[in-house]
Amino acid sequence: MPITAKQSIRQNPAGLNRGLQLPLGPPLNGRIKTTVGTRPRFTFIDLFAGIGGFRLALEKLGGKCLFSSEWDRFSQQTYRAWFGETPEGDIREIDIASIPDHSILAAGFPCQPFSIAGVSKKNSLGLAHGFKDLAQGTLFFQLATIIELKRPPILFLENVKNLKSHDEGRTWDVILKTLEDLDYWVFDKVIDAAGWVPQHRERVYIICFDKKRYVNRPPFHFPTPPVGIAPKLQDILETEVDSRYTLTDHLWTYLQAYAQRHREKGNGFGFGLADLKKVSRTLSARYYKDGSEILIPQKGQPRRLTPRECARLMGFPEDKPIVVSDTQAYRQFGNAVVPPIVEAVTIEILNVANFKTQTTSRHVTSLRASVQ
Repeated sequence: MPITAKQSIRQNPAGLNRGLQLPLGPPLNGRIKTTVGTRPRFTFIDLFAGIGGFRLALEKLGGKCLFSSEWDRFSQQTYRAWFGETPEGDIREIDIASIPDHSILAAGFPCQPFSIAGVSKKNSLGLAHGFKDLAQGTLFFQLATIIELKRPPILFLENVKNLKSHDEGRTWDVILKTLEDLDYWVFDKVIDAAGWVPQHRERVYIICFDKKRYVNRPPFHFPTPPVGIAPKLQDILETEVDSRYTLTDHLWTYLQAYAQRHREKGNGFGFGLADLKKVSRTLSARYYKDGSEILIPQKGQPRRLTPRECARLMGFPEDKPIVVSDTQAYRQFGNAVVPPIVEAVTIEILNVANFKTQTTSRHVTSLRASVQ
């Protein structure tokens, strides 16, 4: 009988992924760009895939995607246009045994139950958030089920910064303990995307190494931003923008009055008129509503970013077409990972994946056999 993520997490204590080897080439020594001749080869799966931000970065470094899952039909539409395949749907309904063995499990598991905006909205509506949100908050435990049953050598997870402080740190304690109980070395860091793209976007990145393969704690380090001139918002703006992106008189008047009311109350809420020579605020999935967090100044009323500018703001390549409505595109880019950061972190993962460690009981060598 197929085992789905809704079933017990305690059905395969030894792991189904025994013997899987991670085929890697020479260490990349921190280089962000690679050539075809030096690209390592590895396999990965893309869970809670969204529009494939993880996949873009991992494939750029020579990875091969063996499986993907994303339930949102509009994100599936974009994913299909970009990668030629439709992800599987609800991760809770997937037969875990059907997921191929893989080297890296990549997952940007749902962040709304833990994000500042998500928690505030749920509080205002009297709704549960975090792990009490049965629709999304408990999907982390579905992910933990897959991890235990498939036993990938390396985990690459991403979520909002608020994950670490949600519920006075209790949510993070549960996540950390779960990963450690699954017998993984855990590394985590909050990284601001502003070093890679012109956007202030803090996210927590979680990298885990299977202790059964890496007996000693690997010498993993998170990347530092590229050296050079930091990106600026003006770098990603289009030269000609349709007038439909300019705010209407009514909306602009409303946003100014809304901001004024909150200033009078001593709050910081309001629109964000961007400084084009700096970085923008965080692009959120609600940007489609009014664009208030990132408004581009121009003669007369300001305008919102176009979907293509949002793609650039997140670090997505120009050759990926936008195949959904503006509303869906704003949601998708606002929910996405930043591919350049995923790429930089993956390079650091690959630099230590051949790490050799020795104990008195056994010698763990590099995982080098080729998987075709």
